Amino acid sequence: MLTVEQIAEMTGARIISGPSDRSVAGISSFDDAGSNHLTFAVDQGYLSRLDQSRAAAVLVPEGTSPDAASGKVLLVHTAPKIAFFKVVEFFFPTPEMTAGIHPTAVLGKNVQLGEDIVIEANVFVGDNTSIGSGTRIMANAYVGDHCRIGDGCEFKPNVTVMDRSSIGDRVTIHSGTVIGSDGYGFAQADGTHNKLIHTGHVEIGDDAEIGACTTIDRGTLGVTRIGKGVKMDNQIHIAHNVKIGDNSLVVAQVGIAGSTSIGKNVIIAGKAGISGHLTIGDNAIVGPYAGVSANVAAGEIVSGIPHMPHKTWLKVANIISRLPGMRTQLRSLERRMNKIEGKTTE
Repeated sequence: MLTVEQIAEMTGARIISGPSDRSVAGISSFDDAGSNHLTFAVDQGYLSRLDQSRAAAVLVPEGTSPDAASGKVLLVHTAPKIAFFKVVEFFFPTPEMTAGIHPTAVLGKNVQLGEDIVIEANVFVGDNTSIGSGTRIMANAYVGDHCRIGDGCEFKPNVTVMDRSSIGDRVTIHSGTVIGSDGYGFAQADGTHNKLIHTGHVEIGDDAEIGACTTIDRGTLGVTRIGKGVKMDNQIHIAHNVKIGDNSLVVAQVGIAGSTSIGKNVIIAGKAGISGHLTIGDNAIVGPYAGVSANVAAGEIVSGIPHMPHKTWLKVANIISRLPGMRTQLRSLERRMNKIEGKTTE
């Protein structure tokens, strides 16, 4: 239980309406909040409905009127969502780890372990692999030979990290993800597809997070590199030798073909597909479902199939639904023109 005043002190928020001693027993989403919950509202869709929320207190952005919601405590903050999740951490604290290695875990030869490591049931760690201090590897995970795992990492159950992979500090990898699987490397000869040996490896930078059931391939040669602070969603495929720059965001079901280079602070929206051997510049944005078949300049926003400037795609998308009617009109005009031309000829 917290008072609104305690929440303000915890988050750096400022109370602009309502009693500071009101109690808050938990947190909730805007629509599901009860009379003793804290929630937050950021965009206009929620801010316009503050009176409809049953929440005891709401974190809102600077500039919100104290009269925006009668009977509720309003706390203003420059980043309400971040402030809200500070309170979430109070109500849902991260369980403390008990360091140790489960007796069913299998460790190879010359494995180097840091301090305060947790290795859970049925984990396999290969030869000559190092694992940094404070890292937690959860049940049924696999870490291959000659890997380097940094400090403070967390691998969820059933993560696979193949040989020679290098994982930075404070990296989170979610369940079902495979790091360092073989790329799609075959050479054709005499009508057959011959498998090539993949000697490459994957590097993941500090503070990255990789979602569930994502695959990041290694190449036949060289490195596939995921930069520092990159956040990747679930069910993404990153092909061999791709490079993704620091602090980029990759949303669910994106596919990036081999040897493409993604710049820093790039956003790639859901289900976008990017062809191989391309360059996407820093701060570019690739829209959802986009099919990228050529280089994208730094700072450019593209959408559509094939990709085009986003504003152009908005015009194209607006026309698509009208095409059947336009076709009917065009055929009608064509018939009329044929009649006119026929009469003129006579």
